[in-house]
Order: sequence, then C-alpha cells, then structure tokens
Amino acid sequence: MNRGVGEDFEDWVGARSASLARSAYLLTTDVQLAEDLLQDTLARVAQHWPELSRRGTPDAYARRVMHNLAIDRWRRRQVRPVEVAVEGRPELAVPGDDAEAVTRRVVLRDALARLTTKQRAVLSLRFYEDLTEVQAAQVLGCSVSTVKSQTRHALERLRVLAPELLSAFGEVEEAVP
Repeated sequence: MNRGVGEDFEDWVGARSASLARSAYLLTTDVQLAEDLLQDTLARVAQHWPELSRRGTPDAYARRVMHNLAIDRWRRRQVRPVEVAVEGRPELAVPGDDAEAVTRRVVLRDALARLTTKQRAVLSLRFYEDLTEVQAAQVLGCSVSTVKSQTRHALERLRVLAPELLSAFGEVEEAVP
C-alpha cells in the first residue's frame, strides 16, 4: 500500500513535535509565542515536505526555520522581557527535594529570558539539540566563530544572572575557546 505525503508528514510531526515545541519554548521563553513559532515552523516544513522527505532533511530544515523565525521576530519587535525587581533570587532547596529541580528550572528560565534571541538559539542548539559548533553554524547561517563567541557570551551572562545555578550544577567549566 502506498502511503500519501500527508500521512508521512503527520507521522513526522507526531514523532518530532514534542522536541520542536521544547526548542521553541527555549527560544521564546513564552508558551504562547512558542506555540506560534512551532505552528509557523510546521507550516513552512509542510510547504516543502515532498522535497524534504525525499532528501531526508526535514529535521535540519525545521530547526533552521525555527531559529530564523525566532530571530526575525525578535528583530521586528525588539521587545525586551519585563524585568521585575525582587529582593533576591529564590533559594535553592535541600538536595533530594523536588522543589530544588523546580526552583532550578525557574531560575534557568528567567536567566535565559534575559539573553538575546541569538544567544538563546546558540545555547539551545549546542546544549539541548546537542549539535556541534559546525552544525549550529549551519542551522543559524553564520560562522563557527560566531557560534563560539555567542556561546561564550551567553554562558558568561548566565553566570552573572544566575550564579546559584553553578553550584547547583556542580560548577562545570565550559571549554569554549
């Protein structure tokens, strides 16, 4: 039985949508914006599905489209996250406590929201998608040195914005030249 293009696309969406949704959230730090970004990404993939499925590159194309759309939206809007003054950052809970993981995720989310879109994109590709510097550069359409410098700047900024994460994660030094 010959499967239609629509069924192949639906299978791919079913297999990849959760991962793409997480990537969209990492890029936008907002659930509604992430849903919009995912929907727009899937629409673009659907437009080119026959060629992408034939070449076997829908994942790479979807990542590139998603990151480019996120950066384009940032450039158009130039909306910065609203910063709210608080007396201090939440204390990390005692190890073994479920609240510790939740607190760490909230602190990380808030810190990521204060990075530039390009910095979030680089961190998402390098550490969430586990792409090499070369692969991340290809997705973003930039040089490898740009990926390296954006990664270095983003990690430095995270160290300033959320120093408590370093101790929570065991202060792993990142080797970024």
